[in-house]
Amino acid sequence: MNQPISPDRLAAGADDWHALPAGEALARLASSPEGLAPEDAARRLALHGPNTLPSPPRTPALLRFQLQFNNALILFLLAAAALAAALGHWVDAAVIVGVVTVNAIVGFVQEGKAEQALGALRAMLAPTARVVRAGKHATVPVATLAPGDVVLLEAGDRVPADLRLLRARALLVDEAILTGESVASVKTGDKVDAGAALGEREGMAYSGTLVAAGQGLGLVVATGSHTEIGRIGAMLGKVEPLTTPLLRQVNGFGRRLTVLSIAVAALLFAYAVGLKGMDWVAALMVVVAIAVALVPEGLPAVITITLAIGVQRMAARHAIVRRLPAVETLGATTVICSDKTGTLTRNEMTACRVVTATGGIGVSGAGYAPLGAFALPEGGAGLPANARRLIEAGLLCNDAHLRQGAGGWHVDGDPMEGALVTLAMKAGLEPGALRAGHPRADEIPFDARHRFMATLHGLADGGAELVVKGAPERVLAMSGSQLDASGTSMPLDASYWEGQVAAAAASGERVLGFALRRFALAPPQLDFDAVDELVFLGLIGFIDPPRPEALAAIADCRSAGIAVKMITGDHGATAAAIAAQLGLAEQPVVATGQDVDAVSDAGLRALARRTHVFARTNPSHKLRVVRALQAEGEVVAMTGDGVNDAPSLKQADVGIAMGNKGTEAAKEAAQIVLADDNFASIVAAVSEGRTVYDNIRKVIAWTLPTNGGEVLAIVAALALGLTLPMTPPQILWINMILTITLGLVLAFEPAEPGVMARRPRDPRSPLLSPFMLWRAAFVSVLFTACVFAVMAWAERRGLATEAARTMVVNVLCVLEIFYLFNVRYLHMRSFTWRGARGTPAVLWAIAGVVAAQLAFTYLPWMQALFDTRAVALVDGVAIIGIGLAFMAVLEAEKAVLRRWGVFVDLR
Repeated sequence: MNQPISPDRLAAGADDWHALPAGEALARLASSPEGLAPEDAARRLALHGPNTLPSPPRTPALLRFQLQFNNALILFLLAAAALAAALGHWVDAAVIVGVVTVNAIVGFVQEGKAEQALGALRAMLAPTARVVRAGKHATVPVATLAPGDVVLLEAGDRVPADLRLLRARALLVDEAILTGESVASVKTGDKVDAGAALGEREGMAYSGTLVAAGQGLGLVVATGSHTEIGRIGAMLGKVEPLTTPLLRQVNGFGRRLTVLSIAVAALLFAYAVGLKGMDWVAALMVVVAIAVALVPEGLPAVITITLAIGVQRMAARHAIVRRLPAVETLGATTVICSDKTGTLTRNEMTACRVVTATGGIGVSGAGYAPLGAFALPEGGAGLPANARRLIEAGLLCNDAHLRQGAGGWHVDGDPMEGALVTLAMKAGLEPGALRAGHPRADEIPFDARHRFMATLHGLADGGAELVVKGAPERVLAMSGSQLDASGTSMPLDASYWEGQVAAAAASGERVLGFALRRFALAPPQLDFDAVDELVFLGLIGFIDPPRPEALAAIADCRSAGIAVKMITGDHGATAAAIAAQLGLAEQPVVATGQDVDAVSDAGLRALARRTHVFARTNPSHKLRVVRALQAEGEVVAMTGDGVNDAPSLKQADVGIAMGNKGTEAAKEAAQIVLADDNFASIVAAVSEGRTVYDNIRKVIAWTLPTNGGEVLAIVAALALGLTLPMTPPQILWINMILTITLGLVLAFEPAEPGVMARRPRDPRSPLLSPFMLWRAAFVSVLFTACVFAVMAWAERRGLATEAARTMVVNVLCVLEIFYLFNVRYLHMRSFTWRGARGTPAVLWAIAGVVAAQLAFTYLPWMQALFDTRAVALVDGVAIIGIGLAFMAVLEAEKAVLRRWGVFVDLR
């Protein structure tokens, strides 16, 4: 049994592994090319610790809370609070500090949740490594590697630990993160001088570097912080921090609005004191309150929360976001370029047709599950003898095995051979029994040069049976006869079979031909001379069936105005057939890699626009197609899984890597990783991206008019010499109570119905669209009109100014609640049962506002603090009636604008 080596002993020789022969390195670590036994690997892991780099130091909670105040908007509010306190207006100062503190607490809590969410994403992105354990290949988490493990490397892999190479075959490793060299290093596995520079160590592969080409086998000599990259202290593979171009845009907007608020406040102060003769202290407190109301201090935090929620929702739908700007870009995607195998299809070959000399028989079912039936004529006696013989041949000339696991049926071996085993089980055959009754005596393995496989099986009478499987034209060339329905030999009809092969190819099927030969006496060994004078049994057609969910997802894309283009290395006929089944087009237009090579970049733009399927392509073709589509103004999402797909993934507006079959190079180049390699997950992510952007627009559409309405009412009162409808503390109260309730809930909104029935948004469209500016102005005017109407109504009834102001504050809160219900649905009517029902977040927020307003209006100590009065029941009902009328006006406005097509946002 191999004995673990202690960390101290390992560290003592940590710098000279490159100078040791491979055999001596194995001896030092008490390992072998067969790898460690699983129990030995577990002991070593416990001794050396996990193969992970130390986590970056977490920001202390207190410092994280303090950082909530490091914002131009917040600092402005704190300055306003300090000014109010200096003037002795302690209530105003306290309310402003309350606004800032509550905003900081909300930001602190939500940032903590976002960190937890991103931490979960890091865990989902945790890589795996392929190792040799006790002579068997296995895939294990990189964190479980220990010194002495033997690791397999191939192109696209990220080296999981520091390795002393035992074997290298055309191996090139990109060591730029350690050496800065842009050219990949050649690795031979040879030892070098002890003083060799890191970039000259041909026998080493270091943790974090990328395998650019070739294959290798390496011995783990250092893990975790003992690796070269661990010593440097770099942290690889982190999910990016929660900042995006949109957030930077919003922060810039907030800073500009702060400057504007100060300028407006200064002008109002000069006007009130200089022209209206208002007391300067009173005027100063009013303009401070106005400035505070104008500043959307919670907007960046709410948008951050919206993005974080979107990332979590996408992860729940198997799309792991590595770079947050992708969340914004997804909503604008106009073209998805997708691989075929495993993404649009199941990646499970299925035998769909059996063709004998008497005709074809369809086979139902999909995948490796032995569920399905043969399309036989009614009243038939079961499978004809020649069809059964054909299926038996497919099971005998076969090395695959099926097994049933927790996730369904899986194949060990070649996928097409697995499909033949499934076909046999559908026909009622027992693979183990048939193979046991026909023991294999010899075989000729498949080779691309001769394009067939042959197996020799002994028979009980001392004879033998040769079964051949391969390319139909090759097997036909070696055959001289065929079987009829009863199993009797008859002359070969070559033209019939050629027609059947052509028909299968036109349907997108892959086809194998089968034949046999009986020997009265078993030959001593099987050679190529024996593979002749065969009896041709028939053909079996295979398809990789489309994923059922991909059909619905493509239909969603078409209704959403998103074009889907298949880019595959498969044959054009096969790809076109799958494209037609998926509904890419009724008559898919197919172009090949040769067609791409034959046109210029300008010509490719037109070709890319009209083509649905690109077949027989390589990575350079993918890159050119993506660039051509982008040159046409398209926003392109691109899937990829290989190391050579990295350029096109980086070039695409949204690069999407496959989580299961994708290489580490592809995942690193991508912005999104699909956990299930499923096209439907891409479409789900696009839907979530649109929802995130919708919710951000809703947050802005709600925030600006509500703030603007409060400010416009005060400014109008000052300009017209009217009684102020609210006192500064009351203005600040509205700002505080609504910002922490209604201002947050729009981040949690689900997708609107029909989110995938709209055209993609223009990524160049500004954050404040013409519709948003119209809404800000229109709603602000409505708010102001309602405020003055309530003031006038209260004064005509002889109510005190304090009571009138209390009613104004309540009517503003009611208006903002009803406006929230209106803005929740920008693309449809809000007067629906679904709209009235709200979401749990909305209902809780409204309950909070109602409770706060009841306290504001009726509690004695709140009345003393904010100078409010109790509101009569009839007045309360009237206030709610104003809110309903306000919402009706907005619904009518929305309907008219949508019918007239005034704004693109509403289409």
